[in-house]
Amino acid sequence: MESNLILPGLLKKGDTIAILAPSSGLGAIFPHRIENAAAALKEIGFNVKRYPSCSSILPDGSSMSAAERANEINQAFADKKVDAIIAAIGGLQANAILDLLDYKLIRANPKPFIGYSDITLIHHAIHCKSGVMTFYGPCAMTQFGEYPKPLGYTIEYFKKALMADAPFEVNASGSWTDELLNWAEKKDLERPRKMKKNVGHVWVREGSSTAPMVGGCLYSILQLRKTDFEIDYENKILFIETPEGQDFTKGEPLAYVDSQMQDLKNSHVFNKIKGLVVGRGFGYSEEEIKTFEGIVRKHTKDFNFPVLFNANIGHADPIITLPFGAKVTLDSEKNLFQISTRAGRAAASAPARSTQQRRIK
Repeated sequence: MESNLILPGLLKKGDTIAILAPSSGLGAIFPHRIENAAAALKEIGFNVKRYPSCSSILPDGSSMSAAERANEINQAFADKKVDAIIAAIGGLQANAILDLLDYKLIRANPKPFIGYSDITLIHHAIHCKSGVMTFYGPCAMTQFGEYPKPLGYTIEYFKKALMADAPFEVNASGSWTDELLNWAEKKDLERPRKMKKNVGHVWVREGSSTAPMVGGCLYSILQLRKTDFEIDYENKILFIETPEGQDFTKGEPLAYVDSQMQDLKNSHVFNKIKGLVVGRGFGYSEEEIKTFEGIVRKHTKDFNFPVLFNANIGHADPIITLPFGAKVTLDSEKNLFQISTRAGRAAASAPARSTQQRRIK
């Protein structure tokens, strides 16, 4: 589908964004995060439609049955009054809905689908089966539910990716955070999270490349090997990021990350790609971040593509919104990370939603 990728139309104030929970049902446990997210989206100028999954949870932790979750996504794509869809949060259960999505319907009704973490699985599935550009970026509860309001950098790049029609350069944020405030005790409503100074982008390997960019949460990417939803990484720039571990206050153990990087190498992904972008590690100490960088360096040392480390992608905040499959340029000499292909035509130039799209050739 990459040669004929459909780009949804741009969002504008007054459009309606649907919030739904394709994986975890944490919205039912922490409804204040959904409320905060809805208020933040309305502050930007959007209308908000909340689907029942936002306030539902099953014993296994998922929001609803796989069939019900898939049906919500299908309904949201079919609904002419919904202009974009954002996941409430990630989780562990998005893989159960991949065979249940209506990919022909999605292709016939392209609109921005936004989220990260195990929402990676849905991005890959839509990319492979529908050929519609999705957007790897903030979830409702985690980013738009931030107190007292979403981080400015996150909003800036959300608008650049979804509400403007020009290439944009991705600059590193001035600060960042991975602090977790207890949602159950509503500590997240008492103060903003503490920010740390950002060292900026780190070039693990120099070089330049321009190619379509795909990727996501590393663990989720590996779940898709040998499935109908595995992307062909030939001549792509890959982006990866790592989640929290079983202890939500800490990052995924680096021994697991090391093993997963070896899995990518064994799968010959590094033989195919033209560049690698690694998101900032979540829940790691400064020493662990150095170890993480060393793991990336070790597994890519035999290849010639540029490697950018410490990007604003993933589970640490703030984050950018990445058009999935967009053409991206990496250039270490210019310290350049640029997204060249945009979300679509300006809304005013498209008289009907059905025609508000274009294709990447």
